[in-house]
Amino acid sequence: MTTIIGVEDEEGCTLLADSLTTDSEGRIYNHPSVTKINERGDFIIGGSGEASPCDIAQHLWIPPKVTARDKKDLQHFMIVKAMPSLRQCLVKNGYNFDEPSKDGMRFQFLIAVGGVIFDVDQDLVVSRNVPGHYSVGSGSSYALGALCVGADIYEAMDAAAKLTVYTAPPYIELAQSRI
Repeated sequence: MTTIIGVEDEEGCTLLADSLTTDSEGRIYNHPSVTKINERGDFIIGGSGEASPCDIAQHLWIPPKVTARDKKDLQHFMIVKAMPSLRQCLVKNGYNFDEPSKDGMRFQFLIAVGGVIFDVDQDLVVSRNVPGHYSVGSGSSYALGALCVGADIYEAMDAAAKLTVYTAPPYIELAQSRI
């Protein structure tokens, strides 16, 4: 399981991920080369849920370049350029959007571009949050609660790690400046 937290402000954003992975049988994997957030060109991609779509998005997808015009409306860019590109890559690499999920949620991403965070669900719907606080994965509600009462990003991750067995250090941080 996973906890990925994103915090955005006027200067940019930071994504923080735990490093604990479990399989469907409950076995624990925790290796430093397996990260839940990765940089791909101008993007930071954090993935939670099923490993296959996360691996495809984080390691195989070649995101579109952000042009000067795109920088003026990153929400539009994500919807009309980035998500169709990601969908095509997922399908090309064997991901089946029509296959039913076992528990309702197959994957969820936090994707940062230009210092702005986008919450992307399993249907590739792009959402944003006014306070600039984001979290996905099994510890997400604990992390968001901690952020809402003033915790910093590391304190929020520690709260999630204390309240769910599916979140554990070490934590991996990636940051991006606003364009």
